Amino acid sequence: MSSSASRAPAPGDPGGPGRLEADGQKATLTFRRQLAHPIREVWEAITEPRQVEAWFMVKLRRDPGVGGRLEMEHPNEVRATGRVLVWDPPRIYEYEWNLPPGPNQPEGEASIVRWELTPHQGGTQLVMTHRQLSRSTANVFSRGFGVLLDRLASHLDGAPMPQPPWVASPSRGARQR
Repeated sequence: MSSSASRAPAPGDPGGPGRLEADGQKATLTFRRQLAHPIREVWEAITEPRQVEAWFMVKLRRDPGVGGRLEMEHPNEVRATGRVLVWDPPRIYEYEWNLPPGPNQPEGEASIVRWELTPHQGGTQLVMTHRQLSRSTANVFSRGFGVLLDRLASHLDGAPMPQPPWVASPSRGARQR
């Protein structure tokens, strides 16, 4: 067996954990995934509100096209807003992800999320980059965003989606989405 076959994916590798790059107090987080689905299906899964709501666990309102308003309500009552910066179907979708100041982020957050899709080996290579994040937010996201991308892959496959560790199980009396 080769040594590459036995090693876990490195940060930033397809299917691996996110790669975190810090520059002062700002950071960039990059995830890569190989998805066994055509680019159009992946595009729809990352842009159509009903599909995004299913795997990303948010309530999404978005005006289509560049300049369109975007609002995401996360289950933990965090509301991110912004506008669409790049809309190039089915390849690039980029938007602002802004949070107002709050107890966990006294400065708020003003960052940019970019989804890039490329046809690759009969499927699609997805690269998600979240840049201009505060280092503290990037550290949290680097540990959890991979689960959301695993949910995306399961959603596309029509398979049960993994439950993120930060969502309480129904046995503990929590509401399940």
